[in-house]
Amino acid sequence: MFKVPQPHGITMSFHRVWKVSLWGLTLLAIGTTMASESKVGDANIRKAITLHVSKLGDNTDGSSWQKAFRRIQAALDVVPDNQGGHRILVRPDTYVEANLAPAHKGAAGAYNTLVGDFDGRLGSGAKGWVIIDSGDPDKGFKSWDWWGPIRSSDKHWPHGNNQETFSSIIWDRWKLRHLYVAGGDGGFFFDLTDKSGEGFTVVIEDCVGTGRAFGGGVAYPIVRPDEPTVFRRCYFLALDWVGDTAAVLVGGWEKTMPEYPHALFEDCTLVHTDNAVAISYASHCARARFKDCRMIVLNFTQPEMGGKSTGIICTQGHSPTGRLHVDLEDCILAGYSIFTPGPDSEAVSYTIKGKVQAYVQFKQSVPDGFERLGLWPVELFSRMAPP
Repeated sequence: MFKVPQPHGITMSFHRVWKVSLWGLTLLAIGTTMASESKVGDANIRKAITLHVSKLGDNTDGSSWQKAFRRIQAALDVVPDNQGGHRILVRPDTYVEANLAPAHKGAAGAYNTLVGDFDGRLGSGAKGWVIIDSGDPDKGFKSWDWWGPIRSSDKHWPHGNNQETFSSIIWDRWKLRHLYVAGGDGGFFFDLTDKSGEGFTVVIEDCVGTGRAFGGGVAYPIVRPDEPTVFRRCYFLALDWVGDTAAVLVGGWEKTMPEYPHALFEDCTLVHTDNAVAISYASHCARARFKDCRMIVLNFTQPEMGGKSTGIICTQGHSPTGRLHVDLEDCILAGYSIFTPGPDSEAVSYTIKGKVQAYVQFKQSVPDGFERLGLWPVELFSRMAPP
C-alpha cells in the first residue's frame, strides 16, 4: 500500500501531543471521579437515622429491633443533629417515663418522627398502644406542676418540678404518632417558657393525651403562617377544673390577633370537667382552628346551687392583653354554655363555617351561627371514652 511519507519531527510532535492529551484526559477523569466521590461522601456524612425502642431489645445502639433501646428517652438522647428526617420507632408496651425531650429539633421540610408501631407494620412484632405513663409506678397519678410526658419547667414557679427552666421548643418540627400519654400534669402540652415568642411547630396524629391540667395544647409561640401546630385525629382529656385547665390549652405571644392560627385541631375529641378549650392565663392573643371536632364538657352545675360553669370555650382569668379567637368548622359542642358567662366573654371572638351544633343548658343563649340542639346528643356522648 502506498504511504504518504511524514516528516519525522511532525510525527514525534503528534505523539507527544497525543500522550499529553491522553494524560490530561486521564487527570480530568480522575479529578472528576474524585470530585464526584467527594460530593457523594459529603452527602453521606449527614444521613437521617432510624432508632428503635423496645423492652425486648438488648439496649445497645437502637439500630434494629434486636438492638433496641429499652427507654424512649435513650433514643431521644442520641438523635444526632438538627437537620431533621430522623425516626424513632417504638414497640407497643407501657413505658414509665416523664419529661421527655429530644437532643435536637427537626428541620423545615424534614420533621423528625416519634411513632408507635400501632398496627405492627413497622416490624416490632406487636400491635396496640405505646403507653407513656408519667405517674409514680408505686403510688399512681403524679399530678405535680411541670410533670408530664413532655418536658418543660420554670424555676420561677413556686412549686412542683421547678428546679430549672426548660422549654418545650426543643420539640420544634417533630411529628408524634400512635402514642397514649397519661399519669402526669399535662398530656401533649408544649410550653415554650423562656423561649416564648419564637416560632414553633409540632404535629400530633392519632394520639391520646390525658393529664390533670391539660390533655394537649401549646403556649406561647408566634404564628408560622404555613406551619401551624397540628393535632389530628386525637383524643384529649383533662381531669381538674380549678384554674388554668382544659382539655386543650392555647396561648399566643402576639399583641394583636394574628390572621393565621397558632394551632389547628382536626377530627379531635376534647373531654373535660369544665372547659374543652381555654386560653392560658399568661397568653396575649391566641388563635386556634377546630375542624370536625367534638367538645364535651361535663359541668352543667346550676348557679342557684352555688356552682359555676366557665364555658365550653373559656376565657376566664386571662391577662389584660389576653384574647382568644376560635375558627369553628363542622363541630359539635356540649356543656353549660358555649363561652364563659359574664364580662370574661368579651375576650373571645369566633368564626363559623359549615354546621356547628351546640347542646347547652336551657337558659343559656346560643351565639349567632351556632345551631342549637334541643335533645341529648347520643352519638356525641358515646365518644367520651378514649379510643
